[in-house]
Amino acid sequence: MSRRPTLGVVASVLAWLKLAAEPTVARRAALYAVVVGTVLIAINHGDALLRRDVSTGRLLRMALTVLVPYVVSTASSVGAIREPRRAPPLSQGR
Repeated sequence: MSRRPTLGVVASVLAWLKLAAEPTVARRAALYAVVVGTVLIAINHGDALLRRDVSTGRLLRMALTVLVPYVVSTASSVGAIREPRRAPPLSQGR
């Protein structure tokens, strides 16, 4: 028996994806991916690059090395954008 996602879940995922595709979010994620990905590639694959030992498998791992900071930055940005919308209003009488 398979369970289908409810409309609320589908709407939530679509709203998340819409925020993730916003130009400011995508630009920021791409910048972080290039900077952090380059540093990680230099650390993890620098010796192989200097030896010109670059196989298809290594290129795939290097692409994933850049993809991870992109995904982390995107998830963080979308979470930060959505958080104030979920927070209860501040009480006025303290």
